[in-house]
Amino acid sequence: MKKITFALLVTIISCTTSHLPSPVQVSQSSNLITDGKLYTAVFQQRAAEYRALCFQAFNIARLRLDEALQNKTGRPMAVITDIDETILDNSPYAVHQALQGKDYDQSVWNNWSDLSKADTVPGSATFLKYAASHGVEVYYITNRGENEKMNTLLNLQKFNLPDADSLHIFLKQTTSSKESRRQMVMDNHDVVLLLGDNLGDFSSLFDKKTEDIRLQNANTSYVEFGKRFIVLPNPGYGDWESSMFSYNYYTPAQKDSVIRKLLKNFR
Repeated sequence: MKKITFALLVTIISCTTSHLPSPVQVSQSSNLITDGKLYTAVFQQRAAEYRALCFQAFNIARLRLDEALQNKTGRPMAVITDIDETILDNSPYAVHQALQGKDYDQSVWNNWSDLSKADTVPGSATFLKYAASHGVEVYYITNRGENEKMNTLLNLQKFNLPDADSLHIFLKQTTSSKESRRQMVMDNHDVVLLLGDNLGDFSSLFDKKTEDIRLQNANTSYVEFGKRFIVLPNPGYGDWESSMFSYNYYTPAQKDSVIRKLLKNFR
């Protein structure tokens, strides 16, 4: 049996691993928050299951819209939708932050939204265009800031989304609650569907509520989900996360500590 020299061994290893991608440089200060957001971004960007969940949500939305079109009230019909992680996919921003070991940062977020480069959530553009083709107006209610208005509209217009104009977008003013903005649309329209990834996109029952109350209100509102409320998957962020921290602005390390205490283990 011939001896394998060290040089030959190195050559063999090099040949067998040359197809692997180069490692991405990541921060050493990673924890459940930054690592978790990176992993959920991988799910959002790569998983066929994520795409299927989005298609499922918009397929149900189309069925409900068709039902509503058969029972018109005489008032103008409308759909209210959130933007981020409902219509636009911001996972590249999450990846950027996580690879640096950082959580949400408003200034970096502004840099991202200024680019108007977010792709659409699977199925969202097709559904909104279908609604518009049947005379249903689309209203975008978002907690993006007023300073993001122009570039947000440019991002929506890039995909020729309907009603992507100043009259149909309501940005955050003084409060993150969307209730008053929803009411402005409901005052003059028959709002047949609400689309969102965060329960606050649907009702004030979920505004700044504790985890327990959010769960209770989700239980009592169960008939609305898939009927009038269409929920898109977003495991990366939202009030489900903020409620764990009682809406405090914790550091990633502090959030990590809280999560580890809350997690259920089988031992």
